[in-house]
Amino acid sequence: MSETTEAAAAFTIDAWEETTYDDPAEGPKLTRVVVRKTYDGVLRGTGVAEVLTAQGGGSGFVASERIVGTLDGRAGSFVIQHGGLADPDGTTSTFGAIVPSSGTGELAGISGEATEGTPGTLTLRYRF
Repeated sequence: MSETTEAAAAFTIDAWEETTYDDPAEGPKLTRVVVRKTYDGVLRGTGVAEVLTAQGGGSGFVASERIVGTLDGRAGSFVIQHGGLADPDGTTSTFGAIVPSSGTGELAGISGEATEGTPGTLTLRYRF
């Protein structure tokens, strides 16, 4: 296994298509969101994510996102699973991973972690 590389990529959200699928009188609203992104930097390309959210006093989300483009000059695609939780007081935690064996093209064999940090930034810790 090769050495782990860390890279941060800026992204912009190009589309946010949200649909509520459960909105009870009490408890959090549940939604499904399709998010389309453009990445720039060491990761250049596009991403599309299917996101499930719980929106109430606190909130949470889980997402599967396919990213297509180039990472450090290697062309292909890969999938990340990520998510996060936010307490009503604003305390947040996020998590994410590159799905094993999801890499295609020159990104085949990629594995590692993927987390959204500061707004508009995805940090990858990856290896081949």
